[in-house]
Amino acid sequence: MTKSELIEEVAKSAGCSKADAERTLNAFFDLVVASTQRGEKVAWPGFGAFSTTQRKARTGRNPQTGATVSVPASTAMKFTASSTLKASLNPNRK
Repeated sequence: MTKSELIEEVAKSAGCSKADAERTLNAFFDLVVASTQRGEKVAWPGFGAFSTTQRKARTGRNPQTGATVSVPASTAMKFTASSTLKASLNPNRK
């Protein structure tokens, strides 16, 4: 689903204009980014949680040349699905 398709579906579902849906989604994502940058976890019960994780510096390889490359330490966004979401995605698992 593309961004425009998502905005259209949210607007239809919420009964609002596409512009209102886009502003709302942008505000949500901006808030998630700002909160996780401060080291906070953003959780939505029944859906999941956004958080950050620290990646250590490491040595990698350039796949074309095989040369060794230094990969610096970084912060990555992490999403953890809730057990409710996992259960809805896998209804036949027990």
